[in-house]
Amino acid sequence: MKYLPLIWSGLWRKPGRTVLIFLQVSVAFALFGVLQGLKTGVAHAVAAARADLLIVHSRLSSIAQPLPYGLLEQIRAVPDVQIAIPVELTAGTWQKPDQRIGVVAVSPEEDWTRAFTFTIAPEYLAAFRKSRTAMLVRDLVAEKYGWKVGDHIPLNLIVQQQNGSSDWAFDVVGTFTDSDVGGSRYIVLVSYPYFDEARAQRKGTVNHFNVTVSDPKLANRVADAIDARFANSSHETKTESLREMAQASMQAIGDFDFLIRAVVGAVLIALLFATTTMMVQSVHERTPELAVIKTLGFTDRAVFLLVLAEAVALFVAGAACGLALATLVLPFAARFVLGLSMPGVVVLIGIAFGMLVAFISAAIPAALAARLPVASALAGHRAA
Repeated sequence: MKYLPLIWSGLWRKPGRTVLIFLQVSVAFALFGVLQGLKTGVAHAVAAARADLLIVHSRLSSIAQPLPYGLLEQIRAVPDVQIAIPVELTAGTWQKPDQRIGVVAVSPEEDWTRAFTFTIAPEYLAAFRKSRTAMLVRDLVAEKYGWKVGDHIPLNLIVQQQNGSSDWAFDVVGTFTDSDVGGSRYIVLVSYPYFDEARAQRKGTVNHFNVTVSDPKLANRVADAIDARFANSSHETKTESLREMAQASMQAIGDFDFLIRAVVGAVLIALLFATTTMMVQSVHERTPELAVIKTLGFTDRAVFLLVLAEAVALFVAGAACGLALATLVLPFAARFVLGLSMPGVVVLIGIAFGMLVAFISAAIPAALAARLPVASALAGHRAA
């Protein structure tokens, strides 16, 4: 503890340089924390995706190619299928073109919510079944637009009604939450029977079917059985679990872990070169002062540890500041990318990395300070 004032004065001998190194370390470790939080969010999204919920869509296209509604009973006849629900997707706007809404048309049959990741109150479910124009609103949509139960909401959809109009109107009967972190944030649920009857085109078709199985371990077998049932037909299907789709999405952008490691590694290497150069310059400028310290009785080892301690204190403080900044930012980012978080182990790893970079960057200048020839230094020569 008695050396703390000496370490403190050494750090602030050149305030500008100290602040610059501190900011460099803080920014580097803030980036490290954010990227690790992103990695955690992606892993959470994949792990949270249900393995027992299958999506049956057209093999040709999961969006553009519809499937006949008549396939539903054949899917339900596949062994180990518990629930099969038709799902139609469309999009629209409310009041302004930039106020986009995703519309999911579902058939409100018994236990239909088990084929989704939605959580809906019983009274809202009952109200949804009673009215053909009922609409359930995701909590994020209700919060954004101020919608509440009882509101009559006009929407302009990309799907035309039989009268040629694209203007639809629905009645808000409740709200719901969605645990699918990879799903759309701003969606509403409407009745498929009403929607299909009122639209002018593609009647009797759906975008896909949601299917639940009795055991997640049977998901692959059931998926193969469904696809085999429609093989070589005019409506061949491709069946995937939500977890498989989440994993495929991650693989589509390459090795995500490698990408994060590459970015973090490049940042830390750049930081290492920059800080090592400044640390060496700092020791050279302090040659006379270090020589006086050695004259007062400090050993080579003590001088080495003194310089090292200055670097460790500065780097650990910068790393802690950067990680704290990342921890504060991630909750706000999680509003847009669900699942982002900063695990405690990431903070510990970050502090450990900060100490490692400090040791490496300060090793050379600390060794120069320890080998400093006192006589030549006091005579005005710098350490070689």
